[in-house]
Amino acid sequence: MLRIAATKRLLKRKRMEDERLGQVTPSVPPLQIPIAYITRQRYAELSGVPIGIVDAWVDRGHLPSKVIGKHRLINVALMWAQAFQADHFL
Repeated sequence: MLRIAATKRLLKRKRMEDERLGQVTPSVPPLQIPIAYITRQRYAELSGVPIGIVDAWVDRGHLPSKVIGKHRLINVALMWAQAFQADHFL
């Protein structure tokens, strides 16, 4: 988060400097790094369903998951890959 905030500050400073000089700087979004695994709690927050439902989906195999250490994480990258292969985004 700190890196993103610092990047935004630098872009804003550069834009202000260019405006002062009469130049235009295109607005560039900060680099987003994709995340392959997220926790069940975070998935529940993002999808808007209760954690109990997410747990049931994981137990039934509806959501791909993997145990890493002592945590069961949801494989979001695999879900995206399966959705692209199944043409769910068209």
